[in-house]
Amino acid sequence: MISRSSQKELLYLLKHFPAVSVLGSRQVGKTTLVKEIAKKLGKKAVYFDLEKASDRAKFYDIHALLSPLSDKCVIIDEAQELPELFTALRPLIDEKRTAGRFVLLGSASPHIIKGISESLAGRIAHLEIGPINFREAQSKNITYKKLWFRGGYPQALLAKTDILWHYWAENYYRSFIERDVNFLMKESLSPTIVKNLWKMLSGINGNILNHDDLARSLGLSRPTIYKYLDFMEGAFLIRRLQPWFINVSKRIVKSPKLYFRDNGVLHYLNGIHSANDLAGSIHSGASWESFVVEQITQLKHPFIEAYYYRTHHGAEADLILVKGTTPVVCIEIKLSNAPEIKKGWYEVKKDLKTKKNFIITPQSDEYRVSDDTIVCSLQRFLEKHLKEIK
Repeated sequence: MISRSSQKELLYLLKHFPAVSVLGSRQVGKTTLVKEIAKKLGKKAVYFDLEKASDRAKFYDIHALLSPLSDKCVIIDEAQELPELFTALRPLIDEKRTAGRFVLLGSASPHIIKGISESLAGRIAHLEIGPINFREAQSKNITYKKLWFRGGYPQALLAKTDILWHYWAENYYRSFIERDVNFLMKESLSPTIVKNLWKMLSGINGNILNHDDLARSLGLSRPTIYKYLDFMEGAFLIRRLQPWFINVSKRIVKSPKLYFRDNGVLHYLNGIHSANDLAGSIHSGASWESFVVEQITQLKHPFIEAYYYRTHHGAEADLILVKGTTPVVCIEIKLSNAPEIKKGWYEVKKDLKTKKNFIITPQSDEYRVSDDTIVCSLQRFLEKHLKEIK
């Protein structure tokens, strides 16, 4: 098992809050992590999975079920399946406000956050668990190439062969993305439309998102496209990276860029079956970009926000790290270890007035191309430079 960097933070929250919500996509390792941490709390844990009919039936009378468990850590998986749960937990917490009473696991963020914000405000802390990241993989001597190709879902990353990885990805797509999402969204999109939508999304990974083009190509309404993408972002499958345009006088692109949160799913959808396939794929550049964006957004300081920047004249930075309302770092992501620096890069730095800037590659040595710009590998950036950006 790969040790997750969230362990320490989760344990800290459970020792200080009566309830903690742990959010992340399905199969990302939330349940394994929570059960492991619960052992360190010094009290017995009781586990319920609300996707199991037998467990769900026990919640017919929530108060009667949970009141006798006040001295235990109650773990409730897929908590968004029972919206009335959140209202019922409030009086239970208020009756005995001790730390670590409830852990709510969820894989559909908007559903669970809505219930929490309406019922458990001030009583609960939140923690998001992403796919296995670069630092976690490195602790088990897993190379960045393997993590980049297979993605960070534990079973996929640790599969003994690429064939087993492919079977896992195929099952994940068919059982969750293709079927369960319709059910959870209360929609009835045909499997063909869902498949075509995901094929289109995998083809535009790393590009500006045009909701109207998607709707027109699929014969769906614009609200349906928005609803689907909102849900998939809330299910931690995609990221819509927003543009930075505050305090900028130029005409700026204001549509989000689309990224897959996990490259393994992206590669499955693009028919990439091995690291060799990835190296020769037309999708490799955009795939590397999405991989770097995910690593940095997972591992950055929580006070730092991530955006991208693009003017209508084409000057662009793939990632802007912002503190408050001040851009502090511009980042360009390149697949080449001998990156070419274009004129637009200098325009971006001038527009945003950032004093630290980086061009991130897979394996290049670190060197300066100007007083304020460093070329370095992703590993070097994560291990040294990102820690200094606070």
